[in-house]
Amino acid sequence: MQDYTLGLNEPQKEAVLHTNGPLLIIAGAGAGKTKTLTHRILHLIQNGIPANNILAVTFTNKAAQEMKERVYALLENDQNTNYQKTPFIGTFHSLGIHILRNEHKILGIPSHFTVLDQTDSRNFIKDSVKAKNLDPKQFDPKKIQSIISKQKGECMTAEAFYPISNTGYFPRIVAEVWLDYEKKARKEGAFDFDDLLLKTLMLLKENQSVREKYQDIWRFIHIDEYQDTNTVQYELSRILSGKERNICVVGDADQNIYSWRGANIRNILHFEKDYPGAKVVLLEENYRSTQNILSAANSVIQKNKIRVPKNLFTKSQGGEKISLYEGYDENDEASFVAEKIRDLVKKDVSYQDIAILFRANYQSRAIEEAMLSADIPYQVLGVKFFERKEVKDVLSFLRAALNPDGAIDMKRIINVPPRGIGEVTLKKILAGETESLPATAKKKVLEFKTLLGKIKETALKNKPSDTIKYILKETGMENGLSLGGEEEQERIENLYELVTLATKYDMLPEEEGIQKLLEDAALASDQDSLMHKNDGSRVRLMTVHAAKGLEFGNVFITGLEDGLFPHKSFGESGVSQEHKEEERRLFYVAITRAKKRLFLTYASVRTIFGSRNMTVPSEFLSDIPEELIEAEEGRTKEFGVGKIVYL
Repeated sequence: MQDYTLGLNEPQKEAVLHTNGPLLIIAGAGAGKTKTLTHRILHLIQNGIPANNILAVTFTNKAAQEMKERVYALLENDQNTNYQKTPFIGTFHSLGIHILRNEHKILGIPSHFTVLDQTDSRNFIKDSVKAKNLDPKQFDPKKIQSIISKQKGECMTAEAFYPISNTGYFPRIVAEVWLDYEKKARKEGAFDFDDLLLKTLMLLKENQSVREKYQDIWRFIHIDEYQDTNTVQYELSRILSGKERNICVVGDADQNIYSWRGANIRNILHFEKDYPGAKVVLLEENYRSTQNILSAANSVIQKNKIRVPKNLFTKSQGGEKISLYEGYDENDEASFVAEKIRDLVKKDVSYQDIAILFRANYQSRAIEEAMLSADIPYQVLGVKFFERKEVKDVLSFLRAALNPDGAIDMKRIINVPPRGIGEVTLKKILAGETESLPATAKKKVLEFKTLLGKIKETALKNKPSDTIKYILKETGMENGLSLGGEEEQERIENLYELVTLATKYDMLPEEEGIQKLLEDAALASDQDSLMHKNDGSRVRLMTVHAAKGLEFGNVFITGLEDGLFPHKSFGESGVSQEHKEEERRLFYVAITRAKKRLFLTYASVRTIFGSRNMTVPSEFLSDIPEELIEAEEGRTKEFGVGKIVYL
């Protein structure tokens, strides 16, 4: 039999070969956690565990796709493995969709329910604010959306929140808007991202037969990035593993950087209390970065107290020193970055192997200007492919065809391209009063509904890519855009890219393929924009939060100033120890994105809110041993432990 443990280090092998009972894998950045997980899944299947009894959950589509491809490659390359079915590998949200769709009859919801993206969800909330005769400018839908999302992440429902919302005027407003929002969403057969998890958890808790069904299906559970789980994800993991306790979680407390969206570091720190007798494996050997970069990361993170002690190392010693540059202001800082990138490219470094990281989104302005001035192609991570108007229009045609109750999609595409259907007519359609319309309007509505019927028929019988082509042609979108100028040409290229992307789902059964396409589109993250070929070879600009899980040969970390990184909100008087530790973890994550070269920069003067302010270098810089640093000539003359000295 082929030895699939060859190529694994001893701790990785130990984790792979552990079969029964709870397992905690503490995996440092770049320590091969995906390799360990995928080989563990292969080991289970080779030892007689049916593949469909294995569940693996992570946080992003990109991470799930990578894990899936690597598992399938291992299975296909192993001649001793005979498998008919496959493990379920996906995100927490795709897991929720899978269960809710399977149990839609029990829940009384449509099988083709709509998944609201953040914009759609906010629009629903805005409608609910207006329905309460409130001003959306005073009662910001985005703020209310954030509060509702956080409460759902803590397993709170609208019905449970209302009785406890009498602590003030604003909480009661949130409670009333939330109830109305839920009512509107249910009427349309729609769920937001948080519902996908909360409704699934509630179903499993309240319905014993459904709970036991999935506990029997998934007897071996794997949770990636466990340090990022919130309360509802923690409870989902626990309830699914409740029977046999064959749960393997992988994570790193040093990379917990999402507390602001509910991630609870205690979930990973308390794993051994939650699962007594759990085996713990520590992965410290790094396969990504040079030793100099790792030494800097270790020096920074060891200052934190809320963590599991570990020390990253690599067998390839040394590496280039870490570059440090002090710019006069943010424009000088950005110009330095652009100049260094041009030097790197002259040394045959690819643009796409370079990333510029920043703590706050507004920092990108000066950097973008420098990139444009230096004629350096770049991409700002965060412009999602699936949020482009023309792409959303096509997907709305598809969703409206499959879920006729989805008013939000109907509103979006009833006049795409223009059909002369006005606001009054639309209101009557949504109210089910089509028969009361004038003959001309009634004819237009009938033609539109006939079109949706044809799209549904096509979607359920044809490949997803062919269905997208059909929508482009039959709706008139393709013809309309082809007659336009440069902007329209770019939009039609995006639609052709959507057709190309849809071919990924052509191998699935027709209805399943369409559902998976819509699911992935709704749950797309910023990182998914890296997966589209239209982005080409460009330097990546992104926040450190968005960079989590990515790696680049050359990384610039900019804005390393007190108040910016570590970050302190404007007007904030003090910073708690927990917040400071999370900021330090964020810097650790930023450092460990780099494989070969790391550049650290800051400005002496930065313009914020139109005001020029003198700055102080980040305290994090003094945590890096001076022997690892090389000051860039002309600005920072000396770097000392615990201080920056200007000469």
